[in-house]
Amino acid sequence: VSIGVPVMISEFIIGRSTQRNPYSAFRLLAPGKPWFLIGLMGVLAAFFILSFYTTVAGWTLEYFYQSVTGNLAGKGHDELTGMFSAFLDDPFRPYLWFVIFMGLTGLIIISGVKNGIERYTKVLMPLLFILLMLLVVRSVTLKGAGEGLKFLFRPDFSKITPKVILEALGQGFFSLSIGMGTLITYGSYIRKKDNLTRIASLVVFSDTLIAIVAGVAIFPAVFALGGSAASGEGLMFVVLPEVLQKLPFGNIFSLLFFILLAVAALTSTISVLEVIVAFLVEEKNMQRRKATIIATVSVSVLGLLTVASLGSLKGFTILGKNIFGILEYLTANIMLPLGGLFIVIFTGWFLSRSILKSEMTNNGEIKTRYLPVYLFLVRYLAPVAIACVFLYSLGILRFW
Repeated sequence: VSIGVPVMISEFIIGRSTQRNPYSAFRLLAPGKPWFLIGLMGVLAAFFILSFYTTVAGWTLEYFYQSVTGNLAGKGHDELTGMFSAFLDDPFRPYLWFVIFMGLTGLIIISGVKNGIERYTKVLMPLLFILLMLLVVRSVTLKGAGEGLKFLFRPDFSKITPKVILEALGQGFFSLSIGMGTLITYGSYIRKKDNLTRIASLVVFSDTLIAIVAGVAIFPAVFALGGSAASGEGLMFVVLPEVLQKLPFGNIFSLLFFILLAVAALTSTISVLEVIVAFLVEEKNMQRRKATIIATVSVSVLGLLTVASLGSLKGFTILGKNIFGILEYLTANIMLPLGGLFIVIFTGWFLSRSILKSEMTNNGEIKTRYLPVYLFLVRYLAPVAIACVFLYSLGILRFW
């Protein structure tokens, strides 16, 4: 919270004070200086992230389809592992689902902020929460669910190491979309009368709450039904389908779960694509429709290569990483921490104090005691913490 909230406020301040995309915002606030490169890197990070994130998002549609058709029913761990591997190697289906998911994202973005993003988000977010709560109720009422709750909530302080803290900070950056320009872009849409501190605090609180609730929906069921505490794609597409099929009406809960994942992924891809579209609209003077089509097609070209890197091109690697791995490492370990670091340095040390005060107080209309605390955090604590994450992610900073 002490890192996420101030960094988020910094991005909101940059966006709302300029009403511009990340690239143009830095050019406006620091004309003739190289700060615009941070904004440009944010747009590029959004491009890269969308290409591999949508790859995984497409998998949720495949497993939703498999749930509907009943193809997951009765399959054990080994069968589901083989099924997932066969899907990745399939010459058609992973590409189809990627294109469909990118198409859905583009269709929502093309309608604009009010008629597209706001309209669909007002439907998708409540739907996401309702589906999640249905799974929570079923999960915690299973016999043996208590073990999963203990795993999730019983603290093991021996596991809290500098390495774990830095990895948690890195995950927080990705989860909160910090450092890629998304928050600057959406900050430019925030009304002048809205309280930035309150919005940032609410976003961080909501993100954390949803993550905890998702854990309650997943781990009690996993432990109750004899699954393992796996993570990543192994948990989502092997362990959980196996666990869900063991439930009464397992196909229904499997269907609900993969709808939930798809909805959650769609809300994320919408926000990331908007960064690229806003850049094209403002910097290249494109109509929104044209900008959305160009952005969607461009991301899809790289994205289809990313899909192939897990299938037909999986033998092609650079420094031991396929295209998917390269893009994931480049964004999560370099671009996002570096972007976040320079954003807090810029707002803490270089941005006009009058702009900071004006945005934090809405031109004096609201009183805030948070400004001195905010300045301390963005000048000292946040840069040091983010720098540690950055150095750790590069392998320069190590803990034994």
